Amino acid sequence: MSWIDWVIVVIPLLVVGWIGFKSQSYIKGVSDFLAAGRVAGRYVISVAAGEAGLGLISVIALFEYYYKSGLALSFWSTISVPVGLVMTLTGFMIYRYRQTRVMTMAQFFEIRYSKSFRIFTGILAFVSGVVNYALFPAVGGRFFVYYCNLPDTVDVFGLAISTYGLVMAIALGVALFVVLLGGQLMTMVTDCAQGIFAYFGYAVIIICILMTFSFSEFGQAMLDRPPGESFLNPFDTSKMTQFNLLYVFIGIFGSIYSRMSWQGSQGYNCAAKSPHEQKMGGVLSTWRGGFTFLSIMMLVVAAYTYMHHPDFANGAAQVTSELHTRINMDNATTTQTIRNQMLVPVALRHILPVGVTGIFAALMLFLMISTDTTYLHSWGSIFIQDVVMPLRKKPMNPKKQITLLRLSIFGVAVFAWFFSYYFGQVTYILMFFAITGSIYLGGAGAVIIGGLYWKRGKTSGAWAAMIIGATIGVAGFLCQKFWGSDIYPFLEQNAPDMLTAFKNHLEAIGSTLPFVNWKVTPETFPFSGQEVLLLTMVMSITAYIGLSFVGKREEFNLDRMLHRGKYDVDHEHKTKNAVAPKKGFKAVVLGIDDEYTKGDKILAWSVFIWSGKTFVIFLIVVICNLCICRWSNEFWFTWWKYYTMPLSLIVGAVTTVWFSIGGTRDLIDLFKSLKNLKRSDLDDGRVIGHLNADDVVKEGVASEEEVESGTVTEEELASENMIEEIEEKE
Repeated sequence: MSWIDWVIVVIPLLVVGWIGFKSQSYIKGVSDFLAAGRVAGRYVISVAAGEAGLGLISVIALFEYYYKSGLALSFWSTISVPVGLVMTLTGFMIYRYRQTRVMTMAQFFEIRYSKSFRIFTGILAFVSGVVNYALFPAVGGRFFVYYCNLPDTVDVFGLAISTYGLVMAIALGVALFVVLLGGQLMTMVTDCAQGIFAYFGYAVIIICILMTFSFSEFGQAMLDRPPGESFLNPFDTSKMTQFNLLYVFIGIFGSIYSRMSWQGSQGYNCAAKSPHEQKMGGVLSTWRGGFTFLSIMMLVVAAYTYMHHPDFANGAAQVTSELHTRINMDNATTTQTIRNQMLVPVALRHILPVGVTGIFAALMLFLMISTDTTYLHSWGSIFIQDVVMPLRKKPMNPKKQITLLRLSIFGVAVFAWFFSYYFGQVTYILMFFAITGSIYLGGAGAVIIGGLYWKRGKTSGAWAAMIIGATIGVAGFLCQKFWGSDIYPFLEQNAPDMLTAFKNHLEAIGSTLPFVNWKVTPETFPFSGQEVLLLTMVMSITAYIGLSFVGKREEFNLDRMLHRGKYDVDHEHKTKNAVAPKKGFKAVVLGIDDEYTKGDKILAWSVFIWSGKTFVIFLIVVICNLCICRWSNEFWFTWWKYYTMPLSLIVGAVTTVWFSIGGTRDLIDLFKSLKNLKRSDLDDGRVIGHLNADDVVKEGVASEEEVESGTVTEEELASENMIEEIEEKE
């Protein structure tokens, strides 16, 4: 990269850092550090959470996914549009979670189930999350070494220091500066500022790509694929084994089941000024996501064309040579899988001109830092809030609690650096996510959905769901990691007959099921990460429902937990029907209730019409191809050229202006709200007798002095009849 590119990287970083630094003075209590005071508007939530949720590692994962599978498989993801539409518009799970006023998911688990269950799930979430996150610095550091063409080592006082490790340390250092100073508040403010910059950065990159390549070059490269591996035709993907239709279907089911399960960005789930604003932030994300997808798609298409079109053969040869050289020079901990992930970034460095190269580097740096800050904050907070704090008999003062939170966050960063530097990755990033995530996600979905929506869900069912999910998840992770090096050789040597029978049985099943390719080989575990995740979900749901029906019937007081009706002590609900919402199409499908303004209704209808149009066109295309005639690969390219691309560009142009204005306005309102915010030291994540500590005082159950001193016990609150036991009728 030239000096111009480095200037383009540094200046926005300094501006965003200055904005974030100014925000740290507003940290007055634990709720500010963990939930940004719960005063964020919908645009801040949407823009910042989108920036943090994408992340550099997610971009690299999508590069890897689309470069291998093309754009064909993404067509089938449209199947999930109706389900996703209803979940988004109604605020499924998100709205109710914000109603609880908790700051971590395990805090909700203590309110709904028990303290011991909170500690158990806190440990599971922390371990699963830290291991999952610990790969992030590795991929990010690798990206900058390859993309910026940095040397493998740098000389520091005569010592050869790994550039890869140094880049990781610098990025983690910047992230620590942000999150240690200002917690969720500073993280959210910087993420929002980065997200606004990203809109314009992506626009410049897309224009540059369209000026560099012609559509005829795109077409020639994308159409030159063997049968069964089409880049564009969703009906010609039979040879896709890892990323196939089964992968898509499991992903759809998982998106419903695990909608609120993953806690990597937990601070955003509780930061809105009200449950309604939390929901509307999710509704806005429908429009925000379109331009992001277009940007990633165009970057992959550009790299693929550059590497496969004969006009760019010389440049492609240079990319291949550079990757080959780094393969021979890299340290032993770097696997072939990770090096292959760098193909698209290296190709983009050869494609993009001076200036635009720096813009892309700045965008990726922002994504890396935003994810680092968000994940460091989440996992460090979970360990203190859900493992350490519940074990204490007496409450802790806010200053000491924030200090512990900062120490925990620092510890996560240190672990992430060592794990990233020494761990050898053996599978695709998305598969690694699925495997490590299943340790917690497999059981969490059943426990969360049941806890928020089903009065009869029991603690025994929750325990069973989480234990089964964690067991299968850990087993799947270990098998995926050690199959080729330990498990298969052991079976081959000590139980060859069992191994042969297992191989024949799986291959027989795989030959009868569509989109399944279960083959037992010495190199790869026969089940993908997604399939392991599916098994954990199904088994956990069965366990939760089954055990909840065993024994005496219990009904939990959901209205009190959700602060509805007479329990709305903070007056966060403007609707007159907080307990018994209206029925009908507008309420059930569009989520429209008394809290909606005219602008909210227009936004909801716009999302419904846009998503509905997308799904209807999807059905027409599928019916046409199945019942009338199959479109050729050439026709699919024409469809992409004249329909998908132009429509995405229009949406991108509109949302860039729209969200930049909305995000800026909400940032200003955020700081105004923080100035006038009345804080409570009791709002620190503690739960007493199935109530948040501050709710105990607000409802008049106990005095503030009693709660602060820790003299209020679970037994004293038992008379409040939080849980009713109902004898089963004969």
